[in-house]
Amino acid sequence: MKLILLTRRSLVTLGLSVICGVTAAGVMISSAAKAVQTAAEPRKIPIYRVESDKKQVAISFDAAWGNEQTEELLQILDEHKVKATFFLVGKWVDDFPDDVKSIASHGNDIGNHSDTHPHMPQIGKGECAQEIEACNQKIEKLTGKSPTLFRPPYGDYDNTVVDCVKSHGMYCVQWDVDSLDWKDPTPEQMTKTVLDKVRDGSIVLMHNGAKNTPAALPGIIKGIKDKGFEIVLIKDLLPEGEYYTDVQGELHLMEN
Repeated sequence: MKLILLTRRSLVTLGLSVICGVTAAGVMISSAAKAVQTAAEPRKIPIYRVESDKKQVAISFDAAWGNEQTEELLQILDEHKVKATFFLVGKWVDDFPDDVKSIASHGNDIGNHSDTHPHMPQIGKGECAQEIEACNQKIEKLTGKSPTLFRPPYGDYDNTVVDCVKSHGMYCVQWDVDSLDWKDPTPEQMTKTVLDKVRDGSIVLMHNGAKNTPAALPGIIKGIKDKGFEIVLIKDLLPEGEYYTDVQGELHLMEN
């Protein structure tokens, strides 16, 4: 039989080992608890599409750079008796105030696309509010109306962004049909992309400034109408009342 002699030094070492083990275990438990807490927090989803039994679709344009296509897009919309929603960046509003007025005077709706086009989740809650408020003020100064819709730049959002938008009495709106015009497809490819995906309550994304968007727009409008859809503004697509969005971003009215 071997006798284990514990010296003062070995006892100290043993004690430190026990303390470290307990501390590590505590850190692991704490981290696990935080992970569970974070995982348990429901993710808040913007509006990508609206649940509807009406055959209605909304077309939207994001404007963050250039204005060369603005007048042409407005003429095409007018020719086809269609109105669209334009999400404008505050810097764009600063650079092209006459175009902002023209978009509104043609009967189109104007939404907020932030003031400087940042990745919203990467800025604080206070800066998020500033981005929204600054752009709203610029648009209201030119059109007399403050936007009710907000679209996060790059489609990038988190719970803080969604909450910030709602705290301003606005809807946080994305899209469920991406024309992919930013990849410069041909007008035919762009039209097929939209018409293959569009359905009741869809929101179509295009850009003011993408290369082939003006050439594709007439075919997209005609194709949507040929499918039996009415093209409306996003704000007219949204039903009145309390709502929630499911995990797919589809808006549903709350049951009474």
